Amino acid sequence: MTFQNEPKRIIVYSHDTFGLGNIRRMLAIAKSLVDADPNVSVLILSGSPMLHAFRIPDRIDYIKLPCLSRTTKGEYTVKFLDMGYSQLLKLRSNIILSAVLDFDPDLILVDKKPYGVSDELGAALNMMQRRGHRAKLVLLLRDILDSPESTISVWKKNGYHDAIQSHYDKVLVVGSPDVYDMRKEYEFPESSHDKVSFCGYIARERSSKRVGEIRQQIGCSEEKLVLVTAGGGEDGYQLLRCYLDGLNRQDLGDNTKTLMICGPELSESRRLQIEALAKECRNVVVQEFNSDMMACIEAADLVVSMGGYNTTCELLTLRKRAIIVPRVKPAQEQWIRAERLAQQGLVRAIHPNNLTPKTLMDTVQEELSRTNVHHSRLYQVDMGGLSRIGEFISDLLYDCPLLITARERLANLSASAD
Repeated sequence: MTFQNEPKRIIVYSHDTFGLGNIRRMLAIAKSLVDADPNVSVLILSGSPMLHAFRIPDRIDYIKLPCLSRTTKGEYTVKFLDMGYSQLLKLRSNIILSAVLDFDPDLILVDKKPYGVSDELGAALNMMQRRGHRAKLVLLLRDILDSPESTISVWKKNGYHDAIQSHYDKVLVVGSPDVYDMRKEYEFPESSHDKVSFCGYIARERSSKRVGEIRQQIGCSEEKLVLVTAGGGEDGYQLLRCYLDGLNRQDLGDNTKTLMICGPELSESRRLQIEALAKECRNVVVQEFNSDMMACIEAADLVVSMGGYNTTCELLTLRKRAIIVPRVKPAQEQWIRAERLAQQGLVRAIHPNNLTPKTLMDTVQEELSRTNVHHSRLYQVDMGGLSRIGEFISDLLYDCPLLITARERLANLSASAD
C-alpha cells in the first residue's frame, strides 16, 4: 500500500437501519484502514443503535445519527424520536453536512446508497461540488443488492448512475463476479461499469479463543455441535422456533449438542418463548448474545443460520458446513446469494417459504452424516476484500493512478516473482 507521511481523514457513512451486519462490516473496514496506514483517521457516521456496543479502535471515532427503522416493505420510518420522518431526515442531513464541513475529509466512503437514505447525503455532496472540494468519493456495494428487476428499477428511479458519474471516483464491490457479477445482472451502463472494481469477499478475523474453550463453556466434549444463529435476531424467530420444533420431533441423539444464539434484537417475549421451547429438548444451550461469533462458528460442526453478508463471510472464512435460511423481505439479496453459493456446493440453502421443522431437521441430519466436509470450491473463493479495499482507497488518498485493478496488481506481482 502506498502512503506518505501526511495525515489523511476519512469519513465512513453507514445509514444502518436493520441488524448488525452493516456496522460490523464498516467497523472492520475502518480498522483495516487505520491498521494499514498510520496517517489515517476515520470518522464514522452511522444510525446503528448498536454502535456503542462495539470496541472502537484508536484513530476511529463516530457520530451517532438518530435511528431509522425499515419495514418489511422496505419503507423507512422513525425508530425512537417523537418527530416526523421528514424532520428526522433534515436533522440527519444537517449533522452529516456539519461533519463534512468541520472534519474536512480527504475521502468519503459511502455504504450502499449513493445519495444516502432519502437523499440525506445530497446537501453534503452538492456543497462539495459547489466549492470544488477535493474529497474523493467511494461507493461500497455488497455483491448482491436485491433482485435484478427491483434493483434496476430503484437505481433508475433514484438516479444512482447519475450520482456515480457526478460525484464518485470509484465503486468497490465486496464480492466476486464468479458468484454474482452485478454489472451484468443489474445492467450497469458503461459509464458506471468502468468505475466498478470487485474486491472479493471480506474475510473475518479469526478468534483468539481456542475451539475447546467455547465447547467447554457449554459442556460439549466429544459430541457434535450444531450452532443455530439468527444474526441480530430481529427477524430470526421463525428459524429458531422451527429448529426447536424439529428437534423436539426428531431428536439428534446423545452425541449431538445444540448452541442456539438468539441475537440481541430478538424481543424479550420471543426470547423467553425460545428458552421455554429449548427446555423441552435435549442438549440445547440458549444464549441471548455472544460477543465472539467467530469462536462459536469455529467450534461448531454444522451451522444453521440466516444469510446476512457478514455471516456468510464468516462461514466462508472458516470453511464451515452450513444450512442457510435467508431473509427474503424486504429484499431478495440473502436468498440470491445463498442460492448461488448452494449451486456451487458451498452451502445448503432452504427458502423460508419451504421451511418446515421436518425439512430443516432432515437437512441437519443429512449434513451431520456427511464425510466430505471441506468442498474443494471453498478453497477457491476470493476472500481478499479488506486488503483490496485498502489498496484502492490508498491509491485515491495519495493520488496514485487507478489504471489496474487490485486483482491485476497482485497477478503482476506474482508474475514478476516468478
